[in-house]
Amino acid sequence: MELFKDKYTPALIDRTGELLRQFYPELHTQQFRELVFAEGWEALEFKARIRRITESLTRVLPADYEQALHILEQAAPQLRGVEYLFVPDFIEVNGLDPENYDLSMKYLKVFTPYSSSEFAVRPFIQRYPLQTMKQLMEWTESKDEHIRRLASEGSRPRLPWGAKLGEFIVDPTPVLPILHALRQDDSLYVRKSVANHLNDISKDHPNLVLDLAKAWYGQNAHTDWIVRHASRSLLKKGHPSALSLFGYHKQEAIHIENLKLEREEISTGEDLHFSFDVVNTSGEPQMLRLEYEIGYMKANGKQAPKRFKCSDKVYANGRSTVTTKQSFKLITTRKYYAGLHTLTIIVNGQETETVSFVLEVD
Repeated sequence: MELFKDKYTPALIDRTGELLRQFYPELHTQQFRELVFAEGWEALEFKARIRRITESLTRVLPADYEQALHILEQAAPQLRGVEYLFVPDFIEVNGLDPENYDLSMKYLKVFTPYSSSEFAVRPFIQRYPLQTMKQLMEWTESKDEHIRRLASEGSRPRLPWGAKLGEFIVDPTPVLPILHALRQDDSLYVRKSVANHLNDISKDHPNLVLDLAKAWYGQNAHTDWIVRHASRSLLKKGHPSALSLFGYHKQEAIHIENLKLEREEISTGEDLHFSFDVVNTSGEPQMLRLEYEIGYMKANGKQAPKRFKCSDKVYANGRSTVTTKQSFKLITTRKYYAGLHTLTIIVNGQETETVSFVLEVD
């Protein structure tokens, strides 16, 4: 599997250098390549490689900030994709001084449709909070979905790969007007960002997000989608108010029976196949959120639980059989340890039946 850091091949760096040279003939492409792939390159991860490329660009582009930005602007339409995050990163590295603020804001907006300025805008939020939050609020009215998304994504308190915005983790109040402005956005791209932003906030301020969800839910189809997606962490934790909002109630008349494993011993690289019956004795259809939780054995001999969504639908009165599987294929984000694991079925946030199985690590 190709990692993001592996996208930075010599061919990509050479193409970038040749493209920029079209707009700045004095650029030395060989120098640019040598600076990028200088000592230590192989040890650098994705974000560090972005910064190395940015620093190399700073060496080979004009020292005049505005002139350098204009060159990048001309090339930007041909530098599309996550691998070209070094273009907005150039602003973060070179444009944070007060005298460059207006120019930096202009070009963060220019570059974001091609890669994304969501990381590069964050130092400006930290250094110039009032000024930059006002700018983000103005961006919520843009006709370009990429710019509207930047307003939400750039101010997320826990943006993956991005520096945490500690002030918004403690108090997310300043970002709420931005999210409110985008709550009915026509663009799914924007709505996903708003939902992810609210999901971030829910990890530190669950009641704030629940209050917002209750106020927004039922007013607009786009907003309902945001609220539902934003509540996923609360639902996964079985938060009673979140479950109740979406019609998931504690059901005494719902039972899980016949939880069975196809095999009680599996090895890494294989799938754990299992099935169970959902028995609804209430006499009427019930909205059920079914999840399962794997208790993964860790290096210290204790288990660490991880929940997975199984189904989310109305179950008729009577008995329904659910059959599914969980993969134990080797992935970079999880290390498996041999030993006893558990599987638990969760119904509307309530733990029900549990079985054990043994994982053998090859």
